[in-house]
Amino acid sequence: MKIKVIKIGGKLIENAEILASLCDHLASLGEAFVLVHGGGVMGSQLATKLGVEVKMHEGRRITDAATLDIAVMAYAGLANKRVVAALQARGVNACGLSGCDMAVVKSHRRPVKDIDWGFVGDVDEVNADVLSLLLDNGAIPVVSPITFSPEGDLLNTNADSVASAVAMGLAAKYEVELVFTLDKAGVLLDVNDDSSLIKTITPKLYAELRAEEKIHSGMIPKIDNAYKTIEAGVSSVRITSPDNLTGGTVVVK
Repeated sequence: MKIKVIKIGGKLIENAEILASLCDHLASLGEAFVLVHGGGVMGSQLATKLGVEVKMHEGRRITDAATLDIAVMAYAGLANKRVVAALQARGVNACGLSGCDMAVVKSHRRPVKDIDWGFVGDVDEVNADVLSLLLDNGAIPVVSPITFSPEGDLLNTNADSVASAVAMGLAAKYEVELVFTLDKAGVLLDVNDDSSLIKTITPKLYAELRAEEKIHSGMIPKIDNAYKTIEAGVSSVRITSPDNLTGGTVVVK
């Protein structure tokens, strides 16, 4: 059985029109999928309304106790249920989960080194059996990146990391394609020109493009992570725009 694990950002959920378009695409896929979503924008908006300062370090969120409460409300609550409702309205039997529901994603609190990230989790384990049970019975899991620790702490976890871990966890049973969405058509030779799309990246081509500095900056860790998931059994990784979930760039062995 083929499935997709699709990661979407919180910006797509915030805008009702964009979310509707995305869910139209998801409903037309014709195959099972797991959707993992973020919610950073909604969390920041809620924090502002509640007068809670959003603390960042080098573009990454520090999650203190107050920020954690907001993340749980925004990600596992409003963002998750908006997506579930939009999919249900299109005939997709979506089931909203956070990582702590039925122990779907177990994590540990990130150790304090130079920076104390607070209640931020790094993934340890995915309960693939629970997700398989849902998928095999025609349900579509919609997973928010709120996970939990062995001590019972809720943890704010990077949604890309959750999606990668879910894909690797399901790869033992299914043929899995991991899909990351972004605001470009895929991996581009020229970030300002969608026609410069690279449709397929192999290890050989990736090495060449890196050496020529045609792939650089933030795209390098994305593709490095793609190959880690492929080494762990994921069939392929697709990097594309949310309005073209079967297009974009495919990273393969």
